Amino acid sequence: MRKKVIAANWKMNKNRGEAESYVNDFLPLLGDINAVDLEIIICPPFTCLNTLHVALQKSCVKTGAQNLFWETSGAFTGEISVPMLTDCGCSHVIVGHSERRHILDESDHNINRKVKSSLAGALIPILCVGETLQERQNDLARQVVKEQLEKALFEVDFTAGNLIVAYEPVWAIGTGINASPDDAQDMIAFIREQLAQSYNHELAAATPILYGGSVKASNMHDFILKADIDGALVGSASLDPREFSEIVRSVKNA
Repeated sequence: MRKKVIAANWKMNKNRGEAESYVNDFLPLLGDINAVDLEIIICPPFTCLNTLHVALQKSCVKTGAQNLFWETSGAFTGEISVPMLTDCGCSHVIVGHSERRHILDESDHNINRKVKSSLAGALIPILCVGETLQERQNDLARQVVKEQLEKALFEVDFTAGNLIVAYEPVWAIGTGINASPDDAQDMIAFIREQLAQSYNHELAAATPILYGGSVKASNMHDFILKADIDGALVGSASLDPREFSEIVRSVKNA
């Protein structure tokens, strides 16, 4: 059975003091939830990684990064490597988020290099794929997602539990507009089919695939009940510890 996963993407929000305060508020709200129930990951800004890791050490919550560079060291001003991230306690890293694709012009080729680097360095990539509103309206959603998946995983070998995929329709991120649970299930089932074709059915069945797109406590239950949706990559709703804890509990109780 696939493990349920809830990952928080804080984006460019919170300083170290705010991160500590968040943990102090968030952990008591989890109650008896543990790593057996589901995997919980918080991806803060780089400046908060070590602070968050230390604060979460005695809990079931893991720390992830929002990005990485594919080389382990060198003259790459402003970048951060896998060894640096693992040194800060990271177990996961977000790769190919739509904001990096569309705002920062990140290419499929570089996303592929980041996936390979994270796997080689024992970080679990949370690979993001998703279409824009125009692509969806032009009936290109499946084609776009298939191409993003194929290019990101070009010549990539992974085993069960070493990769997470997040489907994030670009038109539903930070807009207050959601894909319906049926829309999300349809695309996520398609992604699982593509993984089965590229690898095998067993690996596809074992790979967690998350939904991300204006997820909040009030709608998470409807998404998690779908057969192929294994959790969520949560943006703005994860910035509030109570809201995020309610999302976690909704998944745990489904």
